[in-house]
Amino acid sequence: MSKNSNRINKLRQKLAENGLDAVLISQPENRYYLSGFTGSAGFLLVSQTQAVLAVDFRYLEQAGLQAPDFRIFQIKNGLNSWFPALVSGMHLKSLGFESGNITVAAYHELTRILEEGKSGISLVPTTELVESLRAIKEPEEIERITRAAEISDAASDYIESVVHTGLSEQAIAWELEKFMREQGSQALPFEIIVASGPNSALPHARPSSRTVKEGEPIVIDIGARVDGYASDLSRTICIGADDTFNKIYRVVLDAQLAALSIIEEGITGDQADGAARTVIQKAGYGESFGHALGHGVGLAPHESPRLGPGSENPLRSGMVFTIEPGIYLPDWGGVRIEDLVTIENGRVKLISKARKLYYDKRQ
Repeated sequence: MSKNSNRINKLRQKLAENGLDAVLISQPENRYYLSGFTGSAGFLLVSQTQAVLAVDFRYLEQAGLQAPDFRIFQIKNGLNSWFPALVSGMHLKSLGFESGNITVAAYHELTRILEEGKSGISLVPTTELVESLRAIKEPEEIERITRAAEISDAASDYIESVVHTGLSEQAIAWELEKFMREQGSQALPFEIIVASGPNSALPHARPSSRTVKEGEPIVIDIGARVDGYASDLSRTICIGADDTFNKIYRVVLDAQLAALSIIEEGITGDQADGAARTVIQKAGYGESFGHALGHGVGLAPHESPRLGPGSENPLRSGMVFTIEPGIYLPDWGGVRIEDLVTIENGRVKLISKARKLYYDKRQ
């Protein structure tokens, strides 16, 4: 049985559990995960007996080569001209759709088409059908994520030899992107974050023309992509670190280590988050850690599982996710330390290996 056939069968089990005759897949990463098709547009229709990939003329040959487990169906013109033919003869009563990806306009159009055609098919919103499968990585997926992490690790270590006072955030970001692409990364999974001084108090700051100054924190958040799979890594560095930086960095590092020390199969994302958050709260910075501890990484840079307050789903072997506590202080800056980990044989295992301690070039 092929990799994709196995994934399709797992999805069919999900359909049965949810009382669905079929599901329409439109989310790009889900489409690729199930079919292997890398095109930028198309739909999958999966029932208990059929697996169809619907694409327009641009992708017909590509679809046939990349998705041998699927029957290829050609899309022509608007939904009204091809969707009735796609579902015709499949004897469907309930058709799931990905509610997080289909627009309201598309939903209304699909509803109108099915009602006017007297198809008897009911559209049923679904969430996390395929994403729940993607959350548990296969060994090949973890190997690809690890290769992406090796590139971002190397980039993080490399940038320490490049950063100097007077260099702009944008220049640092370009050095990082250039390095990762030269090391074999595909298009980066997200825009690089380089934030210095007060900018580093913004968790998702964009690189600006601001130049690095001595004694200021510099938050760097990067990711590479290999064979479609992403990595995610954050490091905070400082040229000429002072006591304030040292103190806050130590708190964030201790928080990360506290989370790593308790993570094992079966604990929840809420418990992992709580271990790190307690350290930061006891240090007096509880209000300055405003985001969740971590998130899954795979075909998307943010996916299941979520590690944060209220995340009650247990962590499982094969999951890959970040551990990224942070402290953000307006007018001063921030510190974030993010590593990529997996659970292997029930225990946490670091994937990212980049240098973690701050440095002082004057030493």
